Amino acid sequence: MLSIRSITVRVAGRILLDDASATIPPGHHVGFIGRNGTGKSTLLKVIGGELHPDTGSVELSGPFGRGNAIGWVRQEAPGGSETPIEHVLAADKERAALIAESETATDPHRIAEIQTRLTDIGAHAAPARAARILAGLGFDEPMQNRPLSEYSGGWRMRVALAAVLFQEPELLLLDEPTNHLDLETTVWLEGHLKAYPKTLIVVSHDRDLLNEVATSILSVEHLKLVQYTGNYDTYERVREARLALLEAQRVKQDLQRKHLQSFVDRFRYKASKARQAQSRIKMLEKMEVLPAALADPETRFSFPTPENLAPPLLSIEKAAVGYVPGKPVLSRLNLRLDPDDRIGLLGSNGNGKTTLAKLISGDLREDGGEIHRAARLRVGYVAQHHADELDGSETAVDHLRRKLPTQPPERVRARLGAVGLTQDKQTTAVGKLSGGEKARLSLALVMADDPHVLVLDEPTNHLDIDARLALVQALNDFPGAVVLISHDRRLMELTVDRLWLVAEGTVTPFDGDIAAYAERVREERRGGARRGEADDGGRVNKNGSTAELQKLIQKKAALDAQVAEAEEHWLAAAEALEAASA
Repeated sequence: MLSIRSITVRVAGRILLDDASATIPPGHHVGFIGRNGTGKSTLLKVIGGELHPDTGSVELSGPFGRGNAIGWVRQEAPGGSETPIEHVLAADKERAALIAESETATDPHRIAEIQTRLTDIGAHAAPARAARILAGLGFDEPMQNRPLSEYSGGWRMRVALAAVLFQEPELLLLDEPTNHLDLETTVWLEGHLKAYPKTLIVVSHDRDLLNEVATSILSVEHLKLVQYTGNYDTYERVREARLALLEAQRVKQDLQRKHLQSFVDRFRYKASKARQAQSRIKMLEKMEVLPAALADPETRFSFPTPENLAPPLLSIEKAAVGYVPGKPVLSRLNLRLDPDDRIGLLGSNGNGKTTLAKLISGDLREDGGEIHRAARLRVGYVAQHHADELDGSETAVDHLRRKLPTQPPERVRARLGAVGLTQDKQTTAVGKLSGGEKARLSLALVMADDPHVLVLDEPTNHLDIDARLALVQALNDFPGAVVLISHDRRLMELTVDRLWLVAEGTVTPFDGDIAAYAERVREERRGGARRGEADDGGRVNKNGSTAELQKLIQKKAALDAQVAEAEEHWLAAAEALEAASA
């Protein structure tokens, strides 16, 4: 049982949670939601023991109180010469310690204990299980055996996620686990988390993930923790009904108060009615004032309208593109963008979606073929790791003023307000903004040029659910073209009308919708898993420990033979001694 009891949490003097409580029984899958900056990540740190509440307590009991109780992905990405498979296998501390001990153990009884314990914890199957988790997160066998130092931060965070999934702790804490994933890997993760056999708390703004995985919702609402049974859709219906009931009760109470007050005002100073008036005054004093329904403030995005350009905005004919001349990532490209196009890019990470985005934005030049751009065409590109391009010491106003040097201060602030950055956040150092607030700033910066084409690579990373819905509305209202890369299926479903599949070194139209593509991915994953299980069949993993365990078994057998030989010598000696005595 996880018991959060009347905790108050402050960060930098600001109260995030005030006298908040919640109880999470073992085995529950909890979706933890709330607007950006409401303290979700902070509460995970409190549960994990990295932070302490100002008041109140967090108590773990039952299975949570034993070893391997809590697992979560730290912010630091793993690195160095270690390979992904080695890093994941090392996450099981007990298994690693037992195998290390087996290298020096000489006592046959201890060796037998080690072997038995390794069998009990499934150490024989661990390499195959680690490899399957890594494969699910996008690492094929060659990638699993390359040094971590060769990977970007996003890929190394996938390894960190794989390691904590491999540990299978009693309480698994995940903070926006899909932020570094593509749509294909997100589909796999949903299935893996849905089948997770222990307790899970996942902070996420991905509605599809919450609907698939969560059996209950924990919501941060006005400094409190509110629990709901069911997935996200159920939570939304229940909360709306609760707010509607609260508002109806408040309206009814207001009418009662007005009626009582009217009587008091009319008859307070009339002798024959004074007693009744006094009685009604007491009723008013005792009546608990119900607040207006505490709905969150509405989030809105507003994008500027560029001048009209004749189609096509962009046409690509027989083009190739890559990072090294003569070695294209994509080739045989024949594509066209018109002002009303809404294009969603599909394909696993590494297939070239970002490369195509950079070609369209002009960050990469074609290597062969032709590209025709409309005169005066402006393309706005939000890269996936947009936050890396921001100066943490400057404010949002500083960043946008540099893009709009001739605009008066009030126009600059208005543009920031149009993406939901409040005035206090506009003058806060960017390094102190939340991930969602940085995402809003990146949108404001790219919209500063009034682009005709928006190219957005994972724009919803760190945005809360309300902000994602506001982005949907803004994109649908935007009169230019949109090219979208996103693992958020809801965003894709509500905004794009055509899909391009980036695979096998080229780009082709995908004949189907997002749901059909997600099902295709699931089927491919299921087929791959079945083939992997058939291929494993007891096969020795290259890194792994079937070989290590085999050495352990051989060592035990040799020691057993020595013990048996010693016993034979002892018996022979005993028999000789007995014969001599006779």
